[in-house]
Amino acid sequence: MIKNILNLSFLLFSAFAFSQAGHIMQGMGAVNMSMGGAATGQPLDISGALHWNPAAISTFDEKIVKFDLGLFFSSPELYSTVPEFDDTGQPTGNFYSGYTEDDRGASPMPALAMVWGKEDSKHTFGAFLYGISGFGVDFPENTSNPISMPQSMGGFGHIESDYMLLQAGIAYAYELSDNFSIGINPTINYSALELLPNPTANPSMAGYPGADKASAIGFGGQVGLFYDSQLGFKAGASYKTRQYFSDFEFENTYLDNSTSTNEFRMDYPAILSLGVGYSAGDFDLALDYRMVDYENTDGFSETGWTQNASVRGFGWENMDVISAGLQYKGISKLPLRVGYTYSSNPIPEEIAFFNIPATAIIENSYMFGLSYEINQNFNLDAVYHHGASDGRTSGPLLNPMFTQNYPPHGAIPGSEVAYEMTTDMVMFGISYKFNAPTPK
Repeated sequence: MIKNILNLSFLLFSAFAFSQAGHIMQGMGAVNMSMGGAATGQPLDISGALHWNPAAISTFDEKIVKFDLGLFFSSPELYSTVPEFDDTGQPTGNFYSGYTEDDRGASPMPALAMVWGKEDSKHTFGAFLYGISGFGVDFPENTSNPISMPQSMGGFGHIESDYMLLQAGIAYAYELSDNFSIGINPTINYSALELLPNPTANPSMAGYPGADKASAIGFGGQVGLFYDSQLGFKAGASYKTRQYFSDFEFENTYLDNSTSTNEFRMDYPAILSLGVGYSAGDFDLALDYRMVDYENTDGFSETGWTQNASVRGFGWENMDVISAGLQYKGISKLPLRVGYTYSSNPIPEEIAFFNIPATAIIENSYMFGLSYEINQNFNLDAVYHHGASDGRTSGPLLNPMFTQNYPPHGAIPGSEVAYEMTTDMVMFGISYKFNAPTPK
């Protein structure tokens, strides 16, 4: 029953998740995104507070509902170079190179959040439905790019991936005093993954199979602390637990129409967030640091070939994220915001090959946003985002048949696979405060 309900919600919210920059969403909603995603110690809106620090929702004393919808554009490019060999299998000294552009179009990005608070109460409640994670590529078969050549010619052919993660949760915050709040946020997750070809399956003489979309259910939570000095300075800390998922159960079809099944588990990593904020006059400043723990997450912690030449996992390192934002409120009813996000690249060069399905690693992102206060009840928000990988992620092509001579993963001498991308997004949001007091 729970899975059926989540499936209905997933149809509405899942289309966006693969389109975001990297595996972790930089922000949630137009306001939080325009602040670079910083909200752990500076909760300017309910979407950012619910996503990054449940304790911070204690700052909202009204019943508020917020909906955001964006349109995301990305442009990954995949490059490869291989040495040429003669009829005896010896290298000729010549190399063959090419690149393939991604065919995926624009994608929608929705977010829904709600908070219940009262000015004279120490208790605040919240609920949300977000797409929080994903990746995806669609590189068509291309005989001018070695990695995109048909499998019969030694390439992977059409390369397509589609990973999406929908998270729903409820939140509770309690004010220990006028300065301190604590919060908790249990979550339930629904994810889906499609791979073409599927490198987690054992190859046959026909190559690697394509896999139908498989789904999984996961559970986790978040705890947070929030401090407000009431003098402008604020600080927060939160810990998102690892989201523990069931296995994806893939049904595979090979090029010769034979079939197989395999299982693969991919959890969502734990995230530690620390944030500070400062508000003075017409300015609000926010700065967050996050550590994303991929090294202890199933699906990401292991990598390399199995004995049957399938891929164990992505092999990502822990990722550091720094988010910063500035809001200016000097223009009546029109606050302006600028934001920046830096993300380290979790993909080691030596295993770039294993991560072709997940190329969306954005190092630097820049945002500009604004809001318009229609009245005491309604707010409209908007943001524009631009991100870039700022250089290629690259490494050698790997072949399980080469592992004996070139351990540990069988790097092909003189070969290279590389990918890079840019992203652009526009997002609009609307929020409504129930029974908001009329300004005097």
